Amino acid sequence: MTTANKITIFRVILIPVFLVLMYLRFPGHTYWAFGVFVLASLSDFADGYIARHYNQVSDFGKFMDPIADKLLTHTAFIMLTAIGRLNVTACIIFIAREFVVSGLRLCAVEQGHVIAAGMSGKIKTVLQMLLVMVLTITGEGILPGLLTLAAAVMTLYSMGEYVWQNRSVLGGAK
Repeated sequence: MTTANKITIFRVILIPVFLVLMYLRFPGHTYWAFGVFVLASLSDFADGYIARHYNQVSDFGKFMDPIADKLLTHTAFIMLTAIGRLNVTACIIFIAREFVVSGLRLCAVEQGHVIAAGMSGKIKTVLQMLLVMVLTITGEGILPGLLTLAAAVMTLYSMGEYVWQNRSVLGGAK
């Protein structure tokens, strides 16, 4: 069990902690939830850095890291939607994109191809994580609205880019 893998497992453990903190109502609960989400988000960058820098890339990490990322963000999206801080349409866009890209990656693997993460996907992830952080504290105001719009647009763009660049996997032109 590498250090990078331990950090990934730690991130998964933080997900129910975030949920409980968002669910329970006590003074400062959103700030505690914010701190947990920030810690979990930073652990995403830390485990990737450690895995690459210290040659700790493993099959477990390749499998579990993206799952941990999706569990973290999508659990937060659903919770924030349930408490009325995230627009339902945005939540659907965020989750649908992951189904589309994951399906595309599965098709590619069956054909012996690997679809690497693109820059638009990384920007999408950063915007989505920032959105969760802002919405954890507040659901009102110009910043949450603009950030929701930016994250939704980038999510759609990223999905379109992945599909377009890999359309040959779906039987399209090369």
